[in-house]
Parts: sequence; structure tokens; C-alpha cells
Amino acid sequence: MNLIDVFRERKLLVIAGPCVMESRDLVLKTAEGLKAVSDKLAFPLLFKSSYDKANRSSLSGFRGPAMESGLALLSEVRQRFGLDVITDAHSAEEVRAVARVADVIQIPAFLCRQTDIILAASLTGKWVNVKKGQFLAPWDAENIVEKFLSTGNQKIMITERGTTFGYNNIVVDFRGIPIMRAFGKPVIFDVTHSVQIPGGQGKSSGGQRQFAPPLARAAVAVGVDGLFMEVHPDPDNALCDGPNMIKLSDFEALMETLLAIHGILKDKDFFNHENHENHEKGQTY
Repeated sequence: MNLIDVFRERKLLVIAGPCVMESRDLVLKTAEGLKAVSDKLAFPLLFKSSYDKANRSSLSGFRGPAMESGLALLSEVRQRFGLDVITDAHSAEEVRAVARVADVIQIPAFLCRQTDIILAASLTGKWVNVKKGQFLAPWDAENIVEKFLSTGNQKIMITERGTTFGYNNIVVDFRGIPIMRAFGKPVIFDVTHSVQIPGGQGKSSGGQRQFAPPLARAAVAVGVDGLFMEVHPDPDNALCDGPNMIKLSDFEALMETLLAIHGILKDKDFFNHENHENHEKGQTY
């Protein structure tokens, strides 16, 4: 997948998959289901899943299969289904291993200000998705972009995933999307982490899955470049982030709605108008 073309042609990128690699069967089943929907509805898909959830609420939380076996499983997804893949790296050292397998490297929200990992990811020359920390204002994300661009790599996306609003609560300020798009790089909206209730269940995070579809619709209407969604065949029994993940069987209907909204924006020439405005701000892909 050529992401430069995806963004220039204003296609709606979708990053989707289970939160963590619970098992080989789960990963392959989810990838197969997502691929089928992507082929049917003709949208670009990046498959995501984490080999290690290094920031779990509790020591007892399930973290995943670890890096070596997790990257091998992602490689199998790429070969079997022809999907590009993305996964988290948690240190500058991990970045190099992830870059050998993943098409896109992801930097978790809690690490978004760590200069060493940002520079290491940028130096791979690959696309990198940086999750904006829930503790950052949208305009502060420009510093992340500047760090990344310092190596000469232009291939960065920033993901909005909500902002901490009191204890165990996250809210989304949709003004942040056009603010961050004015930095000249694509902005993704994290649908499912934006409805998370961090640490809300004591030793694990809760979530409000019912609000994921309306927030996704709002983000597309605002003009986001892509969506990040954690999807699982059986979220109620998932080992991580189940309360906020989207059920695989509901994914196609949700995407039909989101693509319809996106299509209206394209029909109304929204993106060309926005391009003219952002040209004055130096926006480029």
C-alpha cells in the first residue's frame, strides 16, 4: 500500500485489529474478517495488533506473546492475507526489530514525547504513527512532528485519542483534528481508545463501546485522514480492552456508514477547499 497516494487521493485509511495478540487463531480470524470487509467496501486497511501491552493497569494484566513470536505472527498475516501491518514499539531498541516486519511503526501515547524513540523510528525511513498522549494539547503535538522531521523522514501520522478529563475519564475535543492537520501531516482518529475509561475497573480499564460509532462518525465528518479501531470477534471475553473494542460482526455496517459520510465530503469538494486553506499554512503530504 502506498500511503502517500492514499492520503493524496483522500481515501479513508482504516487501522484495525485486536488490541493484543491473544492467540494465533484469534489474530488470523480477525485479519481474515477485516480483509473481507476491506475488499468488499474498497477502503485501505492496515492490520494492527500488539505483541506486548507494556502499559497495563495491573501486573496481572495479559500483555501478549512478546516481540519475537508476535512479529512472526504479523509476518504470517502479511503473507497469508496480503495486508500491510502496524504494531507498537516501546523503545529505540525495539524499533529496529519492528521495522524489519511492520510496514508502519506505532509509538504508544505514553511514549509520544520520548525523543530517542521518535528519532529511532524516523531514521528507519518508514511510516510512523505517533499516538498523541492524552496529556497533550493538540498544538503541543507540533513538537513531535518537528522532532520526527529533523531526520529528513516526512512519513509521520499523528493519532488523536482523546484527552484526560478528570479521573478515569477521556473526552474528545474535535477542534484538535484541524489544528493538528495544519501541521502538514495526516491525522488519524483513535475511535476505541477515545471511549476507554483508563483504570476504571480497578486492575483494568473500562470502556463505553456504545459511544464508539458516534465518535467515529463525528471524526469522519470533521475531515480526519483515517481511523484507528480495535476490533475483536468477542470483545466481552477479550483479554485486553474488551469494553471499548468493536465486535467484528458489527464492523462492516459501521464502515458502510463511515464511508458514506466520507463520500459526501468528497462529493461536496470539502477536501479541495480544505487543501486551498491549508496551502496557506504550508500543509503537504
